[in-house]
Amino acid sequence: MSTLEDLSQALAAAVEAGGRSVVRVEGRRRLPASGIGWSEDGVIVTAHHVVERDEGIEIGLPDGSQAEATLVGRDPGTDLAVLRVQGHRLPSATWADEGSPRVGHLVLALGRPGASVLATLGVVSSLGEAWRTPGGGSVDRFFQTDVVMYPGFSGGPLVDSSGRVLGLNSSALARGLSLTIPIGTLRRVTETLLRHGRIQRGYLGVGAQTVRLPEEVAAKAGQPTGLMLASVEAGSPAGRGGLLLGDVMLALDGDDLRGMEDLLNALTADRVGKTVESKVLRGGQLISVQVRIEERGKE
Repeated sequence: MSTLEDLSQALAAAVEAGGRSVVRVEGRRRLPASGIGWSEDGVIVTAHHVVERDEGIEIGLPDGSQAEATLVGRDPGTDLAVLRVQGHRLPSATWADEGSPRVGHLVLALGRPGASVLATLGVVSSLGEAWRTPGGGSVDRFFQTDVVMYPGFSGGPLVDSSGRVLGLNSSALARGLSLTIPIGTLRRVTETLLRHGRIQRGYLGVGAQTVRLPEEVAAKAGQPTGLMLASVEAGSPAGRGGLLLGDVMLALDGDDLRGMEDLLNALTADRVGKTVESKVLRGGQLISVQVRIEERGKE
């Protein structure tokens, strides 16, 4: 056999291996999407944006049968949702090593919007550090491919040349980009949703922009920039705590705030419900304001 024939056979085998754990998810009015068998006891992970209802979710299983799923929980911030079907054993995915993909590696996106598995081929085009989504979710690694995401592929896996799952594909995290949610994020979010049914994220209710501090303030604070509050929502935790429009936040619970990313990173689940100190520059004076961090979505 030629090298091209060998490659073709290997890719077909990868689709067959990876496709065993791919299910169809009928959770929206439009075209069905895809999901990945997480564990044999009926747990499925898919994309949050393709599950538009909490009840009446139909799953097309790899053996051609149908099952009804219940929603365990969802995390819009990372575009992940966890479902469960009762009374069915699911083929669970074979996961690749977290650090295995490299730029240039051949990868396949798999989906099951219909009865059978569909596949497209591409390469890993970019890998990067951890990043925060526009919805406030923390993703362990930036992972971009040039794979074409056809309708119904969201929620399905990206697999390597051996059919091992590298992550879950989403078309909703960034406009115009094919992004894959990596294994580390999948594991962290899925296990949290299975335990608690939701992901806790802190909320203050402010809009802010980075500003450069005066030299004397920067020297005293030990940082060159802070966050000037451009908006404070009425009745929000920030408003109730006494933060004002025009305040410059320098730190929250001991964490320096040099930019908006620092504030988002400081609003962690373990701080939800706690009253913490915020260092603030107001009218040229450094003051301390006590604010209670609430849970996003429950404020």
